[in-house]
Amino acid sequence: MKKILFICGSMNQTTQMHQISEWLGDYDRYFSPFFSDGLLGVASDMGLLEFTILGKKRSGRALQYLLDHDLQLDIGGMARDYDLVVTCTDLIMPKEIRRRKIVLVQEGMTEPETVLFHLARNFRWVPRWVAGTATTGLSDAYEKFCVASEGYRDLFVRKGVNPGKIEVTSIPNFDNCEQYLSNDFEHRDYVLVCTSDNRETFIYENRRRNIGKYLYMAGDKQLIFKLHPNENAARAVREIKACAPESLVFTEGKTEEMIANSSMLIAQFSSTIFVGSALNKTVHCGLHPDELRALTPLQNKSAARRIADVCRSVIDG
Repeated sequence: MKKILFICGSMNQTTQMHQISEWLGDYDRYFSPFFSDGLLGVASDMGLLEFTILGKKRSGRALQYLLDHDLQLDIGGMARDYDLVVTCTDLIMPKEIRRRKIVLVQEGMTEPETVLFHLARNFRWVPRWVAGTATTGLSDAYEKFCVASEGYRDLFVRKGVNPGKIEVTSIPNFDNCEQYLSNDFEHRDYVLVCTSDNRETFIYENRRRNIGKYLYMAGDKQLIFKLHPNENAARAVREIKACAPESLVFTEGKTEEMIANSSMLIAQFSSTIFVGSALNKTVHCGLHPDELRALTPLQNKSAARRIADVCRSVIDG
């Protein structure tokens, strides 16, 4: 049987890889938490990258998920010769992976284009990862790139991605948002704030000022905060309770179901805004409403199967 390696990362990336793999049961499938070689690999081993998917905390979550689902492991992807590698990011591409056929799958929301994006795009000596997910797709190291929507296709082409390599498939976890409307979350008709892990990734955020703004936007509606899983929860809860004591704070629970029951969603550059947009919620984020609608993943309920079809065409073509 031909062999496929699925490179995982965050829980969103990991569950997407798992869903795609389930449509490729006639291949020998292996999985690995995210990894790197070179200096980044050394830094990861030293515990210096805990705020990324190379950190031991996040890779540990991915590994536990893979073990819980009894999936075949090849940690670091070195144990076998693979006919295909499927990954959710090309910001870091280990040398061992680059010599394989690769299918890249869009993970979710991409970050805004800063000066670092333009540096990484125009100068090869600037690593793409310094600009974050804004540089997704710019490696050109893959055979195909599966993206969320026609809007994202246009965005990636404008950034310089080869249009002949792009396939509009939608992406797992965001292709069937209406399923979240049926849930048992006890609250209804509130304003939901999905926080970010900006400070954990060394991006400035004045959380106390923002809480005041959220209170004003909510008016007389209940304000609910859902904390980012990578955020310092104890600090965030203290700040919220000090500035908005009547609000509710959740550190666990299904964010998508909370969005489904809300009347308004407030977030920054987070993939959660796709769920709000797909469910026709009022969404306040860093995008114009028309741009958000264009970027929202196709609601085709078949993204994993469509991506698997692209994988077949690459591995057998």
